[in-house]
This record gives sequence, structure tokens and C-alpha cells, in this order.
Amino acid sequence: MSVVTADLLTRLRGAAPEVTVVGDLVLDGWWTGTVDRVTREAPAPVVDVAERCYVPGGAANTAANLAALGARVRLVGLVGDDADGRRLLDLLADAGVDTGGVVVSGRVRTTAKNRILAADQVLVRVDEQQSEPYPAPVLEDVAAAVRRATPGPGDGRALVVCDYGVGMLEGPVRDAVLSPAARPALTVVDAHDLRRWADLRPDLVTPNAAEVAALLDVPHLAARGGDRAAAVLAQRDAVLAASGAAAAVVTLDAAGTVLVAPGEEPHRTVAEPATEKQASGAGDTFVAALTVARAAGLPLPVCQEVAQAAADVVVQQFGTSVCGVADLVERLAARTGRPRSGPVLPPDELLARLDADRRAGRRIVFTNGCFDVLHRGHTTYLEQAKQLGDVLVVALNDDDSVRRLKGPERPINGAEDRAAVIGALACVDYVTVFGTDTPIPLIERIRPDVYAKGGDYTPEMLAEAEAVRAYGGELAMLDYVAHHSTTAMVERIRWEAPQPAERGAGAS
Repeated sequence: MSVVTADLLTRLRGAAPEVTVVGDLVLDGWWTGTVDRVTREAPAPVVDVAERCYVPGGAANTAANLAALGARVRLVGLVGDDADGRRLLDLLADAGVDTGGVVVSGRVRTTAKNRILAADQVLVRVDEQQSEPYPAPVLEDVAAAVRRATPGPGDGRALVVCDYGVGMLEGPVRDAVLSPAARPALTVVDAHDLRRWADLRPDLVTPNAAEVAALLDVPHLAARGGDRAAAVLAQRDAVLAASGAAAAVVTLDAAGTVLVAPGEEPHRTVAEPATEKQASGAGDTFVAALTVARAAGLPLPVCQEVAQAAADVVVQQFGTSVCGVADLVERLAARTGRPRSGPVLPPDELLARLDADRRAGRRIVFTNGCFDVLHRGHTTYLEQAKQLGDVLVVALNDDDSVRRLKGPERPINGAEDRAAVIGALACVDYVTVFGTDTPIPLIERIRPDVYAKGGDYTPEMLAEAEAVRAYGGELAMLDYVAHHSTTAMVERIRWEAPQPAERGAGAS
């Protein structure tokens, strides 16, 4: 993840590409319980189910991951007019996915995969799916939805095809995908059988080793062990020719991934060992992150690293899960140690880092000021502020707002210098700069757990107090350190400084 930085993740958050996903939708169920006896009817355990959890699976999981990464997602697929279909649509709506292109039909059955677990072990998976071919009129309805939703040309627009061989992407649906009125800037195919989509001439495909082995009819590529990346690279031209793709990123499970692309140096990523053995859907997360990064204009090797990092996040989690920008920021912090803020964090990056901190259960403390000439009063109150929580955010007035508050001769030090000094303090985690006369707009965005100010103020003196109370935040007035004032310090420096005549008299 060395090329994945907080700045790059902020860029991804702001890219917000328009992505259409066409594919097989699944409702994933994770039922957990306990086993303490065996049934009389057969040598089978009796599971007392304590909890049922449902999440989007298949192409629906890809769509949910895309939305979590900031994409504007339109989904085209098919569900039955049944309880599982309605549950899946509700989950997708909650994830921020536009499901206007999902066809609901009473003539089909929603694909559902329910895993039953006890003692962290999957005992059985119960699949419910369409047993007969999908009716032709239903597929025509899906094809019409594809034609309505397929994105036209333009930067930041992408199409992702997720074909897991369920049977929906057949006949008129496949024809509609292959014959768009206008091709988007990026087309990505994630399919068990890539040969079916070679005519689409995708920009990028994401097969695993087994799918490459089937694509080329080379069984040994699917075998674990040995240098599978080198074996795949040896077949680079054949992979691209058979899939019709401009480039491929081949996923190799614990061995990471390898980039197959003409004109690109072979690039490999390394996967972190999975600690959660019941994780599922990492491939969907990988495709989503790869698509968002590529749609944002990042080079393929960088996209590959972002996607690997996202997949590494979800394989550490139980069940089918998603990875958002905040999760990637948290992972970056975990791998490099809690990141220092540097001179200045822009608001979007600050919010991403604070999202990660909140998810980790950390208490956010916020304070603000000019901090023009740092003195003991400042450091004492900042150290006290940090003791009120886990993360201290310091917001600095920019130079123009300092002049409005303090007069035309201030600040003595510019915002960049002030931020560098404040950011060097051990008690300060993040530094940002704001240009409004009060920090209220920033406070309303950050919503810190605690708003702290120095003891030379009272709550009645603070315009910010009402904004903090409005969302249920806490106000903290810290101790006042007497005889330490920036204004007094500046005046003393000016008073005690030698005048030009005095300096000249001493010269020789």
C-alpha cells in the first residue's frame, strides 16, 4: 500500500464517478447460532439460530462497495417479487445505490445464499435460486433496463459487468450490453467465463487464476503453489487475446494480484494474510475499488494497489462486507502508525480520517484559534484539551480572518508556518485551516464530541456554543494561564527591540 496515501484517498472520495453495474444479484445471509446436540433423525447438528444477518451479494455487493467508495451507482439486475428480493432492494437503497434499473418479477426467484454457522464454522450453505431458464419476456425487460441505464461517453463514466453464470446475462440482455448506443470511458468485466464478453472489448477484466485456466484451457494455472504470477505473465498475450481486453488484473488469493497489460511493466501486489476465515466477497470489493480508481484517472498499477488494499480490509471482517474510503484511511493509519497531520489537512481529508477514528471508538476533541506566536499558555491549554479525549483537532484561522480579528499588522506568522508549529506538538493529531470569522461551519461538519476553549472565555462569550449544543456536543472551558498572551508578547518584543538609531550607533 506504499503508493496509497491519504491525499490519494481524498482524491478518490471527490472523484464520484458515474458507474452502471449490470449483473447477477444475490442476497447473502449469515445465520449464526450454537450447537449442543445432534438430531435424532440423522447424524447432523442442531443449530439454535441466534442471529440472522443479510447483506447484498454478487453484483449487488459490487454496487454497494462502489457506493461506499463515493461512486454514483446505477444497478441493473433482476430479483423476484418475494421477501428476499424486497430485502435486497431495501439494503441497496440504504447503501446509496440507485436501483431504478432492477427489474422485479413474480415469474422469477431471487437468488439467496444463506450460510449457517456455529462456533465460527460454516456448517452448511443453503442456496435458493431460479431452477428454470429465465422467461424471455423478463429478460426483455432487463435488456430494456440496460439500454436505459448504460452510461454514454465521458470521463468518470464506467460500466461494470458482473456475470457469475446464473443465466440472467443471456440472449437480449447480453445483446443490449454488447450494443450500447455510446461506449463509456471505462468498461470492466468480472465474469466466470470471459470468452462470452470478448466481443465487448473491455478496457479491463479481473479474472482469478481458475478463470484464467478455464479461459486458456491450461489447468495447471489454477493449481496453488509455485509462482502463479509468473505463469500468468507467461500467458499474457493469450489472456488478452482470449478475453478481448485491453488489460487484465489477475487475482491470486493469498498471493496477491498481477497486472497483465501491453506497454506496462509487470506489477504485482501482495495480499495480507486473512484473519477472518468466514470473510466473503473480497473479489467484488476488489473490482469496485479498481473501477473507482481507474475512473478517477489513476495509473493501472496504482489502481491495482488501491484495490488490493480494499480487498485486504474486507478479508479481515466477518461475512460479506464493504470497504469505503474511511476504511482505507484507517487501514493506512494502522500500517504506518497513526499519521501525523502534516502542515494542513483539507476538510475532506480531515473528515475521512475522523470517520476512521470514530469507527475505532475514539473521542474527538476540537479547538480553534489564531495561534500566531506560540507560547506557554497555548501549549498548556492544548495539552489539557487532548486529555479530554483521544484525538485533538486544532483549527487555525487563515491569514485574512486573523487580520479581521486582530488588525492589519497580524498575523506575525503565516498560516503555513503556524500550522507546521502546531502540528509538531505531540498532543495535536490533526491541523486544519478555516477562513470564516467563526469555526461554526467547520464544527457543524465535524461534530466533535468535545469543543474546548481556553479559560479566558466563558460559554456565554462563544458564538460556537449554540452550534455545539445543537448536535449534543460537550463544551469544555480549560484553565487560564495568566500572563501569557500573544498580543502582550508581540507588544513586549516591539518595545524591547532596539530602534534603528540604537542599532546604527553600535555599528563600526
